[in-house]
Amino acid sequence: MRICSLIPGATEVIAALGLTDRLVGISHECDFPASVRHVPVMIEPLVGKDGGSGVEIDRQVKELVAAGQRLYRLNEDAFCRARPDLILTQDLCHVCSVTPDQLTHAIESLQHRPNVLTLSPTTLDDMIQDIERISEATGVLAKGQALARKLRRRVDHVRAETGRTSSRPRVVCLEWLDPLYVAGHWVPEMVELAGGRDVLGSPDAPSYETTWHAVEAAQPDVILVMPCGYSVERTINEIRHTGHTGDAWRRACGEGPDFYVVDAASFFSRPGPRLVDGVELLAAILHRIPDHPLDPAKAIKLEATTLTAGRSS
Repeated sequence: MRICSLIPGATEVIAALGLTDRLVGISHECDFPASVRHVPVMIEPLVGKDGGSGVEIDRQVKELVAAGQRLYRLNEDAFCRARPDLILTQDLCHVCSVTPDQLTHAIESLQHRPNVLTLSPTTLDDMIQDIERISEATGVLAKGQALARKLRRRVDHVRAETGRTSSRPRVVCLEWLDPLYVAGHWVPEMVELAGGRDVLGSPDAPSYETTWHAVEAAQPDVILVMPCGYSVERTINEIRHTGHTGDAWRRACGEGPDFYVVDAASFFSRPGPRLVDGVELLAAILHRIPDHPLDPAKAIKLEATTLTAGRSS
């Protein structure tokens, strides 16, 4: 079976099922595990190709959407050469990747009609069920069921551990920096499982734009900074170089709630197996154990001095 996976979470599932050698096409964001990086990339983003600030990316996205234009380009020649038997795509977020309607023309040009599995998870359990759907579509259902059971056991373990704690910190999760967005879908559920209370996000609901005033009014104990698709390093650099917005971040970090920057690209943005790692990471942040430092590649506590040190002269 020749598999074309156009969403990174599904690509991670394919790798976890031991099917990397069957991949014939991936998206530009499919970078984990390293074993998939040799697979031909089928998707070219039309926004943020050269990085760019969060505010600039947000402006470009809104302009293209308002004009009815697409945010991604499918390399149809490479797609046809790949001759996929199975295509994994999504219909949850039109800002995140190509959607089934964008594939219609390319699929019709193929000599044989491939199967298309469309994924639209909005909860943690949806993601785990999608693992079973992918494993069934690829003929390795037993492996998928075993992986799903393992992930559910890990989630249950975190739930049991955090259920013993008497305190549940008030948490705000920020999915974008400028403008500010509150994270939605599975993230509030992850916070709840990790022993916190998301005071702005709603489980199984999309993210939405907010303001610093609304964040402050929610009176969070912890603010988790997780820009969609960003690593810890990229997030820190973004905050350091955002002008007046950066000044607001520095003031905010000097008082009130604790700020943590987390690796959103690995553990929060992509609905794949590593969301469970994200639940475990949140539990470690919200219920810190002395002498157990966080891995700085996964999460760091954000201090005003950290941001000041990175200011350009």
